[in-house]
Amino acid sequence: MMLWQEWWVWALAAVGLAILEVLAPGQVLLGFAVGAAAVSALIALGFVPSIYVLALIFAAVSLLSWFVIRKIFGVRKGQVKIWETDINE
Repeated sequence: MMLWQEWWVWALAAVGLAILEVLAPGQVLLGFAVGAAAVSALIALGFVPSIYVLALIFAAVSLLSWFVIRKIFGVRKGQVKIWETDINE
């Protein structure tokens, strides 16, 4: 069995990405962690397709979870600054 077919490899990747999310703020890696956890759960349940299908599932779940996380947490007030005047004037 190849290493990418093992559920614990994907679970370890999910935990690693979640830990890295603490170091890189902005919910960037949290979506990838959710995607890796979803693939890990699918493999643990016995669904072991080719690496291409797993990569597609990982990408789709990661993107969807990133959109959901972004919608829930959103942009903090004051995070985006819109300049209405030229600073050189």
